[in-house]
Amino acid sequence: MLKSRIFSKPINSVCIQISLIMFIFSLQSLFAQEPPIAFAIHGGAGTITKKLMTPELEQAYRETLNAALLAGYVILKEGGRSLDAVEAAIVILENSPLFNAGKGAVFTSDGTNELDASIMDGSNQNAGAVSGLKHIKNPIKAARLTLDRSPHVMLVGEGAETFAVQNGLEYVSQYYFFTQRRWDSLVKAKEMAKADGDSAGYSFPDQKKGTVGAVALDRHGNLAAGVSTGGLTNKRYGRVGDSPIIGAGVYANNQTCAISATGQGEIFMRLLVAHDIHAQMLYQGKSLAEASQNAIAKVGKLAGTGGVIAVDNVGNISMPFNTKGMYRGYIEGNEKPIIKIYKNE
Repeated sequence: MLKSRIFSKPINSVCIQISLIMFIFSLQSLFAQEPPIAFAIHGGAGTITKKLMTPELEQAYRETLNAALLAGYVILKEGGRSLDAVEAAIVILENSPLFNAGKGAVFTSDGTNELDASIMDGSNQNAGAVSGLKHIKNPIKAARLTLDRSPHVMLVGEGAETFAVQNGLEYVSQYYFFTQRRWDSLVKAKEMAKADGDSAGYSFPDQKKGTVGAVALDRHGNLAAGVSTGGLTNKRYGRVGDSPIIGAGVYANNQTCAISATGQGEIFMRLLVAHDIHAQMLYQGKSLAEASQNAIAKVGKLAGTGGVIAVDNVGNISMPFNTKGMYRGYIEGNEKPIIKIYKNE
């Protein structure tokens, strides 16, 4: 009995010391974890089904989306800014003829291309937007310049192009934006509009499929969102949609979330969809998923179609839409890129 009492004290002391060491190591491991990052992109929502897609075309979409997704995510992983990640991804999508933005922009009724874009910084709600561009290769870069170097939030038309060129952006001819597929869509839209007596051409079912956007959360806890589009096929009279409208097609606020939208711009503007998601989270305590789904449900109640990509300030991602498909991709904490196109993927 005496022997066991003699040895019990040092044994218990050793156990306590080991437990303390393990606890300290677990705390160090916890605090050593890097802050979360998250990234998501979209390439537009619409009537996107397998029967309308060849295997080759589907592969091209997936490869381009993946390239854009990785371009933005690498910036975040290396400690870069959410704004830079958003811009980098959208530039890649703008340079592809597959999407209704930049190179692949749709045609207006006059046979021209008019481009819109916007970007927003969630850390301070600073934003930049451009509309009606005809000669700037990458509208998202013009939006970013407006955010960084202009005292204004939105610049339009020739003034926006002058500002962009003065700040070093590439000026291209209208022919740069020409793609046969988009031209054929314009011809089809005009034919359908004439048959329906719809001079504006809004009866064409997939005018906006292909708008691109991105949302990001960086290591510093800052959110950002951006969007770029060619607008509606056969649009007239200087029409502007939701994409360059802060609060409608794009919004970012570190208190809640970052949102990039795609769909029928007139509906998204009337509902201020992007800001509505933020407001539901801030004032009603809704989760990102619930708030974004509610917003798209409101779009549907007004017979509108479209979707959003969203990320909140802890890295959750939500991507609701009410169409048959939406080009989309995301990377969360597991660092595995996920690309989806169809509704039931």
